[in-house]
This record gives sequence, C-alpha cells and structure tokens, in this order.
Amino acid sequence: MKKYRNAKEILPPELVEEIQKYVDGSHIYIPAKDRKAWGTDSGTRHYLDKRNFEMLSYYHSGTDISTLSKMYGLSEERVRSIVYGQK
Repeated sequence: MKKYRNAKEILPPELVEEIQKYVDGSHIYIPAKDRKAWGTDSGTRHYLDKRNFEMLSYYHSGTDISTLSKMYGLSEERVRSIVYGQK
C-alpha cells in the first residue's frame, strides 16, 4: 500500500487552495502519469503471452484441447478461450 503524503508538504500553496475548492479535507488518489500495463514489472504478462503463443502453436499443429488442458494445467474452457482468441 502506498503511503499518504500531505499536499501542503509537496505542492505549491496556490495549487493546494485550488484543489481544496473541489475536495476540501478528503483523500484523493492521483495516478501515475504513465501507468504501466498489468504484469509488465513482474514479467507475468510476458510469461502469459509466451505461454499462450506456444499453446496456439501446439493447437495449430493438431494438439487437441483436452491434451493442452493437461499440458498447461488449465481448464478446457480456458484453453478454448485462448486458442479461439476470446477474453
């Protein structure tokens, strides 16, 4: 969890006054300017993209859904959604 910071300690007084017109005494969240996509920092997104591409290659080479399900430890329904391109 991110630590709260007092606006008076980091923002110019005129900006604090302007913000107080809208959210006086409330907590607000200001997102990062360039938000990273899910899983990019941890490498999870890359791992899943690689796994899904590999699974699709096996499928196009003739491996059936049931076998892919066992190979990757996923339900047949999840494998179908990956190979048929559904979210």
